[in-house]
Amino acid sequence: MLEKEVINFERTAIVGIITQNQSEEKLNEYLDELEFLTFTAGGEVMKRFTQKMERPNPKTFVGTGKIDEINLFVKENNISTLIFDDELSPSQQKNISRIIDCKILDRTNLILDIFAQRAETSYARTQVELAQCQYLLPRLSGLWTHLERQKGGIGMRGPGETEIETDRRIVRDRISLLKEKIKTIDKQMSIQRSNRGAMVRVALVGYTNVGKSTLMNAIGKSDVFVENKLFATLDTTVRKVVIKNLPFLLSDTVGFIRKLPTQLVDSFKSTLDEVREADLLLHVVDISHPDFEDHIESVNQTLLEIKSNDKPTIMVFNKIDSYKHLTIDEDDLITERTRRHYTLEEWKQTWMSNVGQDKALFISATQKENFEEFREIVYEAVRQIHITRFPYNKFLYPDYKDAIEKDEEEQE
Repeated sequence: MLEKEVINFERTAIVGIITQNQSEEKLNEYLDELEFLTFTAGGEVMKRFTQKMERPNPKTFVGTGKIDEINLFVKENNISTLIFDDELSPSQQKNISRIIDCKILDRTNLILDIFAQRAETSYARTQVELAQCQYLLPRLSGLWTHLERQKGGIGMRGPGETEIETDRRIVRDRISLLKEKIKTIDKQMSIQRSNRGAMVRVALVGYTNVGKSTLMNAIGKSDVFVENKLFATLDTTVRKVVIKNLPFLLSDTVGFIRKLPTQLVDSFKSTLDEVREADLLLHVVDISHPDFEDHIESVNQTLLEIKSNDKPTIMVFNKIDSYKHLTIDEDDLITERTRRHYTLEEWKQTWMSNVGQDKALFISATQKENFEEFREIVYEAVRQIHITRFPYNKFLYPDYKDAIEKDEEEQE
Protein backbone atom coordinates (compact mmCIF):
# COMPACT_ATOMS: atom_id res chain seq x y z
CA MET A 1 0.00 0.00 0.00
CA LEU A 2 1.41 3.35 -1.10
CA GLU A 3 1.82 5.98 1.59
CA LYS A 4 0.39 9.42 0.89
CA GLU A 5 2.97 12.11 0.30
CA VAL A 6 3.08 14.52 3.24
CA ILE A 7 3.48 18.14 2.16
CA ASN A 8 4.61 20.62 4.78
CA PHE A 9 3.20 23.98 3.79
CA GLU A 10 4.69 27.16 5.20
CA ARG A 11 2.29 29.08 7.42
CA THR A 12 1.75 32.45 5.76
CA ALA A 13 -0.41 35.56 5.96
CA ILE A 14 -1.19 37.96 3.13
CA VAL A 15 -1.74 41.72 3.14
CA GLY A 16 -3.50 44.10 0.74
CA ILE A 17 -5.01 47.58 0.81
CA ILE A 18 -8.20 49.22 -0.52
CA THR A 19 -7.45 52.53 -2.25
CA GLN A 20 -9.17 55.00 -4.55
CA ASN A 21 -7.84 52.99 -7.50
CA GLN A 22 -8.55 49.56 -6.00
CA SER A 23 -12.00 48.72 -4.63
CA GLU A 24 -12.67 46.09 -1.96
CA GLU A 25 -14.09 43.74 -4.60
CA LYS A 26 -11.01 44.13 -6.78
CA LEU A 27 -8.70 43.64 -3.79
CA ASN A 28 -10.47 40.39 -2.89
CA GLU A 29 -9.91 39.16 -6.44
CA TYR A 30 -6.20 40.00 -6.19
CA LEU A 31 -5.93 38.33 -2.77
CA ASP A 32 -7.65 35.20 -4.14
CA GLU A 33 -4.97 35.08 -6.81
CA LEU A 34 -2.22 35.84 -4.28
CA GLU A 35 -3.46 32.94 -2.15
CA PHE A 36 -3.28 30.62 -5.16
CA LEU A 37 0.22 31.90 -5.90
CA THR A 38 1.18 31.19 -2.29
CA PHE A 39 -0.21 27.65 -2.54
CA THR A 40 1.73 27.14 -5.78
CA ALA A 41 4.93 28.23 -4.02
CA GLY A 42 4.30 25.84 -1.11
CA GLY A 43 2.53 28.01 1.44
CA GLU A 44 -0.78 27.92 3.28
CA VAL A 45 -2.55 31.22 3.95
CA MET A 46 -3.74 31.36 7.57
CA LYS A 47 -5.19 34.89 7.46
CA ARG A 48 -5.79 37.89 5.20
CA PHE A 49 -5.17 41.44 6.39
CA THR A 50 -6.78 44.38 4.59
CA GLN A 51 -6.91 48.11 5.27
CA LYS A 52 -8.62 51.04 3.58
CA MET A 53 -6.15 53.84 2.81
CA GLU A 54 -5.82 56.70 0.36
CA ARG A 55 -2.36 55.49 -0.57
CA PRO A 56 0.20 53.01 0.81
CA ASN A 57 2.12 54.13 3.88
CA PRO A 58 5.61 55.05 2.53
CA LYS A 59 7.27 53.54 5.61
CA THR A 60 5.38 50.32 6.36
CA PHE A 61 2.86 50.02 3.46
CA VAL A 62 -0.04 49.75 5.97
CA GLY A 63 -0.76 51.96 8.99
CA THR A 64 1.02 51.61 12.36
CA GLY A 65 -2.05 50.14 14.05
CA LYS A 66 -2.45 47.50 11.33
CA ILE A 67 1.26 46.62 11.38
CA ASP A 68 1.01 46.03 15.16
CA GLU A 69 -2.07 43.83 14.62
CA ILE A 70 -0.22 41.80 11.99
CA ASN A 71 2.86 41.50 14.22
CA LEU A 72 0.74 40.13 17.08
CA PHE A 73 -0.91 37.56 14.81
CA VAL A 74 2.47 36.48 13.40
CA LYS A 75 3.85 35.90 16.91
CA GLU A 76 0.80 34.08 18.28
CA ASN A 77 0.26 31.82 15.25
CA ASN A 78 3.82 30.89 14.32
CA ILE A 79 3.63 32.57 10.89
CA SER A 80 6.88 32.16 8.96
CA THR A 81 6.11 34.31 5.88
CA LEU A 82 4.19 37.55 5.37
CA ILE A 83 3.30 38.37 1.74
CA PHE A 84 2.13 41.78 0.47
CA ASP A 85 -0.02 42.00 -2.66
CA ASP A 86 1.86 44.99 -4.10
CA GLU A 87 5.56 45.49 -4.67
CA LEU A 88 7.30 46.88 -1.60
CA SER A 89 9.99 49.52 -1.89
CA PRO A 90 13.39 48.59 -0.40
CA SER A 91 12.79 50.94 2.54
CA GLN A 92 9.30 49.53 3.21
CA GLN A 93 10.67 45.98 3.22
CA LYS A 94 13.47 46.99 5.57
CA ASN A 95 11.17 48.84 7.99
CA ILE A 96 8.63 46.00 8.11
CA SER A 97 11.42 43.46 8.74
CA ARG A 98 12.57 45.48 11.78
CA ILE A 99 9.08 45.24 13.31
CA ILE A 100 7.93 41.76 12.27
CA ASP A 101 10.26 38.81 12.83
CA CYS A 102 9.48 36.65 9.78
CA LYS A 103 10.20 36.60 6.04
CA ILE A 104 8.71 39.62 4.29
CA LEU A 105 7.83 39.11 0.61
CA ASP A 106 5.76 40.94 -1.95
CA ARG A 107 3.86 39.69 -5.02
CA THR A 108 6.87 40.23 -7.31
CA ASN A 109 9.19 38.28 -5.01
CA LEU A 110 6.62 35.48 -4.76
CA ILE A 111 6.21 35.19 -8.55
CA LEU A 112 9.98 35.17 -9.00
CA ASP A 113 10.21 32.38 -6.43
CA ILE A 114 7.62 30.28 -8.29
CA PHE A 115 9.55 30.84 -11.51
CA ALA A 116 12.71 29.66 -9.72
CA GLN A 117 10.90 26.46 -8.71
CA ARG A 118 9.49 25.87 -12.19
CA ALA A 119 12.59 26.62 -14.28
CA GLU A 120 13.74 23.31 -15.78
CA THR A 121 16.17 24.22 -18.55
CA SER A 122 19.44 26.12 -18.25
CA TYR A 123 17.96 28.97 -20.28
CA ALA A 124 14.89 29.34 -18.05
CA ARG A 125 17.06 29.23 -14.92
CA THR A 126 19.31 31.93 -16.38
CA GLN A 127 16.30 34.14 -17.19
CA VAL A 128 14.87 33.71 -13.70
CA GLU A 129 18.21 34.38 -12.01
CA LEU A 130 18.62 37.60 -14.00
CA ALA A 131 15.15 38.77 -12.94
CA GLN A 132 15.90 37.88 -9.30
CA CYS A 133 19.22 39.75 -9.33
CA GLN A 134 17.59 42.84 -10.83
CA TYR A 135 14.91 42.70 -8.15
CA LEU A 136 17.34 42.09 -5.28
CA LEU A 137 19.98 44.66 -6.23
CA PRO A 138 18.33 47.70 -4.56
CA ARG A 139 17.32 45.52 -1.58
CA LEU A 140 20.73 44.14 -0.65
CA SER A 141 21.52 46.52 2.20
CA GLY A 142 19.44 44.71 4.81
CA LEU A 143 19.05 41.39 3.10
CA TRP A 144 21.76 39.38 4.79
CA THR A 145 20.71 40.20 8.35
CA HIS A 146 17.18 39.22 7.33
CA LEU A 147 18.35 35.90 5.91
CA GLU A 148 20.34 35.10 9.04
CA ARG A 149 17.06 34.91 10.96
CA GLN A 150 15.41 32.46 8.60
CA LYS A 151 16.78 30.69 5.57
CA GLY A 152 15.15 28.45 3.02
CA GLY A 153 11.55 28.14 1.85
CA ILE A 154 9.43 30.53 -0.19
CA GLY A 155 11.33 33.49 -1.61
CA MET A 156 14.73 32.16 -0.62
CA ARG A 157 15.61 30.15 -3.74
CA GLY A 158 18.22 31.19 -6.29
CA PRO A 159 20.37 34.27 -5.75
CA GLY A 160 20.23 35.60 -2.21
CA GLU A 161 21.08 32.32 -0.52
CA THR A 162 24.77 33.14 -0.16
CA GLU A 163 26.38 36.01 1.71
CA ILE A 164 28.45 37.02 -1.32
CA GLU A 165 25.24 38.18 -3.05
CA THR A 166 25.07 41.08 -0.59
CA ASP A 167 27.96 42.71 -2.38
CA ARG A 168 26.44 45.12 -4.88
CA ARG A 169 29.46 45.05 -7.16
CA ILE A 170 29.37 41.28 -7.42
CA VAL A 171 25.63 41.28 -8.13
CA ARG A 172 26.07 43.90 -10.87
CA ASP A 173 28.84 41.79 -12.39
CA ARG A 174 26.55 38.78 -12.18
CA ILE A 175 23.76 40.68 -13.95
CA SER A 176 26.17 41.65 -16.75
CA LEU A 177 27.32 38.05 -17.07
CA LEU A 178 23.74 36.72 -17.18
CA LYS A 179 22.76 39.30 -19.79
CA GLU A 180 25.67 38.22 -21.99
CA LYS A 181 24.73 34.57 -21.53
CA ILE A 182 21.11 35.28 -22.47
CA LYS A 183 22.25 37.33 -25.46
CA THR A 184 24.26 34.34 -26.72
CA ILE A 185 21.34 31.95 -26.23
CA ASP A 186 18.99 34.45 -27.88
CA LYS A 187 21.14 34.39 -31.01
CA GLN A 188 21.06 30.60 -31.02
CA MET A 189 17.29 30.53 -30.59
CA SER A 190 16.86 33.17 -33.29
CA ILE A 191 18.84 30.94 -35.67
CA GLN A 192 16.67 27.98 -34.66
CA ARG A 193 13.53 29.96 -35.44
CA SER A 194 14.91 31.05 -38.81
CA ASN A 195 15.77 27.42 -39.62
CA ARG A 196 12.13 26.46 -39.29
CA GLY A 197 11.59 27.83 -42.76
CA ALA A 198 8.47 29.58 -43.91
CA MET A 199 6.01 27.36 -42.04
CA VAL A 200 3.05 29.14 -40.52
CA ARG A 201 3.60 29.76 -36.79
CA VAL A 202 0.77 29.63 -34.29
CA ALA A 203 1.30 30.64 -30.64
CA LEU A 204 -0.88 29.82 -27.64
CA VAL A 205 -1.16 32.85 -25.36
CA GLY A 206 -3.26 33.51 -22.29
CA TYR A 207 -3.40 33.97 -18.56
CA THR A 208 -1.59 31.44 -16.41
CA ASN A 209 -3.46 28.19 -15.65
CA VAL A 210 -6.09 28.55 -18.40
CA GLY A 211 -5.27 25.20 -20.05
CA LYS A 212 -2.76 26.15 -22.77
CA SER A 213 -0.54 23.13 -22.14
CA THR A 214 -3.56 20.80 -22.03
CA LEU A 215 -4.70 22.22 -25.36
CA MET A 216 -1.17 21.84 -26.74
CA ASN A 217 -1.20 18.17 -25.78
CA ALA A 218 -4.63 17.66 -27.31
CA ILE A 219 -3.73 19.27 -30.65
CA GLY A 220 -0.13 18.26 -31.10
CA LYS A 221 -0.24 14.88 -29.33
CA SER A 222 2.78 16.11 -27.37
CA ASP A 223 3.68 15.51 -23.74
CA VAL A 224 3.80 18.96 -22.14
CA PHE A 225 3.77 19.14 -18.33
CA VAL A 226 0.30 19.98 -17.01
CA GLU A 227 -0.64 20.82 -13.41
CA ASN A 228 -3.42 22.78 -11.73
CA LYS A 229 -1.01 25.38 -10.40
CA LEU A 230 0.15 28.76 -11.66
CA PHE A 231 3.10 28.87 -14.07
CA ALA A 232 3.30 25.08 -14.58
CA THR A 233 5.01 25.84 -17.92
CA LEU A 234 7.96 28.23 -18.22
CA ASP A 235 9.90 26.99 -21.22
CA THR A 236 8.41 27.51 -24.65
CA THR A 237 7.48 24.22 -26.31
CA VAL A 238 7.26 24.12 -30.11
CA ARG A 239 5.65 21.23 -31.97
CA LYS A 240 4.94 20.51 -35.61
CA VAL A 241 1.19 19.94 -35.96
CA VAL A 242 -0.72 18.63 -38.98
CA ILE A 243 -4.46 19.21 -39.37
CA LYS A 244 -5.81 17.42 -42.44
CA ASN A 245 -2.99 17.91 -44.94
CA LEU A 246 -1.68 21.18 -43.54
CA PRO A 247 1.47 21.33 -41.34
CA PHE A 248 2.22 24.29 -39.06
CA LEU A 249 4.25 25.06 -35.93
CA LEU A 250 2.44 25.42 -32.61
CA SER A 251 4.16 26.96 -29.58
CA ASP A 252 3.07 26.95 -25.93
CA THR A 253 4.30 30.07 -24.11
CA VAL A 254 4.61 31.18 -20.49
CA GLY A 255 1.35 32.35 -18.96
CA PHE A 256 0.68 35.99 -18.19
CA ILE A 257 -0.60 37.37 -14.88
CA ARG A 258 -1.85 40.64 -13.43
CA LYS A 259 0.90 42.82 -11.99
CA LEU A 260 3.49 40.78 -13.92
CA PRO A 261 6.94 41.90 -12.68
CA THR A 262 8.70 44.05 -15.27
CA GLN A 263 11.91 42.12 -14.55
CA LEU A 264 10.27 38.97 -15.90
CA VAL A 265 8.96 40.66 -19.03
CA ASP A 266 12.50 41.84 -19.77
CA SER A 267 14.19 38.56 -18.83
CA PHE A 268 11.78 36.40 -20.83
CA LYS A 269 12.17 38.48 -23.98
CA SER A 270 13.31 35.54 -26.08
CA THR A 271 10.46 33.37 -24.86
CA LEU A 272 8.05 36.15 -25.81
CA ASP A 273 9.74 36.35 -29.23
CA GLU A 274 7.76 33.22 -30.08
CA VAL A 275 4.66 35.38 -29.68
CA ARG A 276 6.15 38.32 -31.58
CA GLU A 277 7.09 36.15 -34.56
CA ALA A 278 3.85 34.18 -34.67
CA ASP A 279 1.53 34.51 -37.67
CA LEU A 280 -1.56 33.64 -35.64
CA LEU A 281 -2.37 33.80 -31.92
CA LEU A 282 -4.75 31.47 -30.10
CA HIS A 283 -5.79 33.50 -27.05
CA VAL A 284 -6.91 30.84 -24.55
CA VAL A 285 -9.32 31.97 -21.82
CA ASP A 286 -10.58 30.04 -18.78
CA ILE A 287 -14.26 30.98 -19.06
CA SER A 288 -15.01 29.17 -15.78
CA HIS A 289 -12.89 31.69 -13.86
CA PRO A 290 -15.06 34.48 -12.39
CA ASP A 291 -12.51 37.14 -13.41
CA PHE A 292 -11.84 35.91 -16.94
CA GLU A 293 -12.65 39.32 -18.48
CA ASP A 294 -9.91 40.91 -16.35
CA HIS A 295 -7.57 38.13 -17.44
CA ILE A 296 -8.28 38.94 -21.09
CA GLU A 297 -7.48 42.59 -20.43
CA SER A 298 -4.21 41.68 -18.67
CA VAL A 299 -3.11 39.48 -21.58
CA ASN A 300 -4.05 42.18 -24.11
CA GLN A 301 -2.04 44.72 -22.11
CA THR A 302 1.03 42.46 -22.14
CA LEU A 303 0.60 41.85 -25.88
CA LEU A 304 0.50 45.63 -26.34
CA GLU A 305 3.73 46.00 -24.34
CA ILE A 306 5.53 43.47 -26.55
CA LYS A 307 3.99 45.00 -29.72
CA SER A 308 1.98 41.89 -30.63
CA ASN A 309 -1.54 43.23 -30.12
CA ASP A 310 -2.31 43.61 -33.84
CA LYS A 311 -1.78 39.98 -34.86
CA PRO A 312 -4.64 37.80 -36.20
CA THR A 313 -6.18 36.25 -33.08
CA ILE A 314 -8.71 33.52 -32.40
CA MET A 315 -10.35 33.69 -28.97
CA VAL A 316 -10.57 30.20 -27.47
CA PHE A 317 -12.85 30.03 -24.42
CA ASN A 318 -11.73 26.87 -22.64
CA LYS A 319 -13.10 24.83 -19.70
CA ILE A 320 -16.76 25.05 -20.71
CA ASP A 321 -17.24 21.75 -18.87
CA SER A 322 -16.29 23.48 -15.60
CA TYR A 323 -18.32 26.59 -16.44
CA LYS A 324 -21.68 24.84 -16.50
CA HIS A 325 -21.85 24.48 -12.71
CA LEU A 326 -21.61 28.28 -12.30
CA THR A 327 -24.99 28.92 -13.92
CA ILE A 328 -28.05 29.02 -11.65
CA ASP A 329 -31.45 27.49 -12.16
CA GLU A 330 -34.17 29.81 -13.47
CA ASP A 331 -36.40 28.81 -10.53
CA ASP A 332 -33.76 29.97 -8.03
CA LEU A 333 -35.26 33.17 -6.62
CA ILE A 334 -32.74 33.59 -3.80
CA THR A 335 -29.36 33.80 -5.53
CA GLU A 336 -28.65 37.21 -7.02
CA ARG A 337 -28.09 36.74 -10.71
CA THR A 338 -24.99 38.52 -12.07
CA ARG A 339 -22.78 38.27 -15.12
CA ARG A 340 -20.99 35.43 -13.35
CA HIS A 341 -24.14 33.34 -13.77
CA TYR A 342 -24.59 33.95 -17.50
CA THR A 343 -25.07 30.90 -19.67
CA LEU A 344 -22.70 30.41 -22.60
CA GLU A 345 -25.46 31.50 -24.96
CA GLU A 346 -25.94 34.72 -22.99
CA TRP A 347 -22.19 35.40 -23.06
CA LYS A 348 -22.23 34.98 -26.83
CA GLN A 349 -24.77 37.82 -27.04
CA THR A 350 -22.48 40.25 -25.19
CA TRP A 351 -19.22 41.75 -26.48
CA MET A 352 -18.23 38.25 -27.64
CA SER A 353 -20.64 38.65 -30.56
CA ASN A 354 -18.38 41.42 -31.90
CA VAL A 355 -15.41 39.05 -31.98
CA GLY A 356 -16.95 37.26 -34.95
CA GLN A 357 -18.36 33.75 -35.13
CA ASP A 358 -15.28 32.40 -36.85
CA LYS A 359 -12.95 34.09 -34.35
CA ALA A 360 -14.43 32.91 -31.05
CA LEU A 361 -14.57 29.28 -29.95
CA PHE A 362 -15.99 27.54 -26.88
CA ILE A 363 -14.26 24.27 -26.05
CA SER A 364 -13.13 21.89 -23.34
CA ALA A 365 -9.53 20.80 -23.93
CA THR A 366 -9.77 18.00 -21.35
CA GLN A 367 -13.09 16.60 -22.62
CA LYS A 368 -12.36 17.56 -26.25
CA GLU A 369 -15.80 19.15 -26.46
CA ASN A 370 -16.39 21.13 -29.70
CA PHE A 371 -12.91 20.02 -30.72
CA GLU A 372 -13.76 19.29 -34.35
CA GLU A 373 -15.09 22.83 -34.77
CA PHE A 374 -11.92 24.14 -33.13
CA ARG A 375 -9.67 22.15 -35.48
CA GLU A 376 -11.69 23.25 -38.51
CA ILE A 377 -11.48 26.96 -37.68
CA VAL A 378 -7.77 26.80 -36.83
CA TYR A 379 -7.16 24.87 -40.06
CA GLU A 380 -9.00 27.48 -42.11
CA ALA A 381 -7.13 30.39 -40.46
CA VAL A 382 -3.75 28.71 -41.00
CA ARG A 383 -4.77 27.79 -44.55
CA GLN A 384 -5.49 31.42 -45.43
CA ILE A 385 -2.06 32.49 -44.13
CA HIS A 386 -0.46 29.57 -46.00
CA ILE A 387 -2.17 30.49 -49.28
CA THR A 388 -0.91 34.06 -48.95
CA ARG A 389 2.61 32.76 -48.42
CA PHE A 390 2.46 29.93 -50.97
CA PRO A 391 -0.24 30.95 -53.49
CA TYR A 392 0.38 27.94 -55.76
CA ASN A 393 0.46 25.15 -53.19
CA LYS A 394 -1.14 22.14 -54.92
CA PHE A 395 -2.75 20.89 -51.69
CA LEU A 396 -4.38 24.15 -50.70
CA TYR A 397 -4.91 25.63 -54.16
CA PRO A 398 -6.26 22.80 -56.39
CA ASP A 399 -6.27 24.94 -59.54
CA TYR A 400 -2.71 26.11 -58.98
CA LYS A 401 -1.56 25.03 -62.50
CA ASP A 402 -4.28 27.12 -64.11
CA ALA A 403 -3.32 30.01 -61.85
CA ILE A 404 0.33 29.77 -62.89
CA GLU A 405 -0.61 29.71 -66.58
CA LYS A 406 -2.91 32.69 -66.08
CA ASP A 407 -0.17 34.56 -64.24
CA GLU A 408 2.31 33.85 -67.06
CA GLU A 409 -0.19 35.08 -69.67
CA GLU A 410 -0.70 38.33 -67.77
CA GLN A 411 3.07 38.82 -67.52
CA GLU A 412 3.40 38.37 -71.31
